[in-house]
Amino acid sequence: MICARSAPAHAPAATKSASFASLMSQVRTYAQTIVKVPQMAESITEGTLKQWNKQVGDYVELDEEIATIETDKIDVAVNAPEAGILKEHLVNEEDTVTVDQEIAKIEPGAAPEGSEKSESKDAPKKEDAPTEAKPAPAEQENKPEPKQESQPEPSTLAPAPSPPKKEPAPKQTSAPTGPILGSREERRVKMNRMRLRIAERLKQSQNTAASLTTFNEVDMSALIDFRKKYKDEVLQKTGVKLGYMSAFARAAVLAMRDIPTVNASIEGENGGDTIVYRDYVDISVAVATEKGLVTPVVRNAESMDLVSIEKAIADMGKKARDGKLTIEDMAGGSFTISNGGVFGSLMGTPIINLPQTAVLGIHAIKDRAVAVNGKVEVRPMMYLALTYDHRLLDGRESVQFLVKIKEYIEDPRKMLL
Repeated sequence: MICARSAPAHAPAATKSASFASLMSQVRTYAQTIVKVPQMAESITEGTLKQWNKQVGDYVELDEEIATIETDKIDVAVNAPEAGILKEHLVNEEDTVTVDQEIAKIEPGAAPEGSEKSESKDAPKKEDAPTEAKPAPAEQENKPEPKQESQPEPSTLAPAPSPPKKEPAPKQTSAPTGPILGSREERRVKMNRMRLRIAERLKQSQNTAASLTTFNEVDMSALIDFRKKYKDEVLQKTGVKLGYMSAFARAAVLAMRDIPTVNASIEGENGGDTIVYRDYVDISVAVATEKGLVTPVVRNAESMDLVSIEKAIADMGKKARDGKLTIEDMAGGSFTISNGGVFGSLMGTPIINLPQTAVLGIHAIKDRAVAVNGKVEVRPMMYLALTYDHRLLDGRESVQFLVKIKEYIEDPRKMLL
């Protein structure tokens, strides 16, 4: 009887203990901060979690980048919404994630004692400690040994685990190094989202636009002399390195005044039935990056002079190579210039960047023998290519547009009239 009565007496205590443990577990779960996929852009709803920059157990600061998400246009950084310990990864690298999806958990709190970040915060206090213990030289001689024992070196080497965190970097889907002599191995690498998007867009352009390319050649002598004469002065006064891209951009803007259809586009269903004419010129500049070709936009180029255009192009190019472009930097664009000459291309046929109507391809400058006033002379020549949508532009207009660009480049003074 006594045993039978004692059993129920202990049961409530066990139940209370279990309930308390469950409650504490819920409290700990509730205390954790959920990290979600940030808003990327109206047109982007998903991406690939390309790399975890922080591993489970790492301490992260507020707004510190903990992961990188690759989209078909840009890379998006995921920042910590709160300082604390990264407790869990909810998705793996190369997983597809969507906006607002939960991807990690952080336990809020200060940096743990002994970690690199906690020591850095206490650094001034450690400097003060030796000054207080300075009175007697004998004490100074005896104190170094205990200090070395009380502060083990491994604690100051907390960054040691960081090199493995950088290992995912080689996982970039760019093409691997060239073939190894004598090897018949094959490597298959998944295309990154940007390359997939580029492939989709280029194929869409070929399937949609009635593309045709017209060519011309331009004598670069006058522009080269112009640049040589003023580049040092411009650099000294503005800090801008004067190049050739700004001259072609300005020449294109001026040529559009006579042939505005080059800056127009087609809109509407079933291939389009409406022409959109623009009073502004937003020039997309093709920039090659490790992940693929991007086209950041220089807006309102019609209101800029050569130096302003050159600076805008240089700034966009740097942002592209540093991976700092935003969706806004690449949105829109009414005309594209592609410079294959920087890679040595002699001639090529660029593809239209829909919904634009034309793209200008400029190429390498090569010395060639040409006829000048009935005599053969060696001149620095460049081939120009204009690929245009024949649905909107006729051959006559496209040829005239390219001829006007040639005239402006061969006599840059005309751009001032």
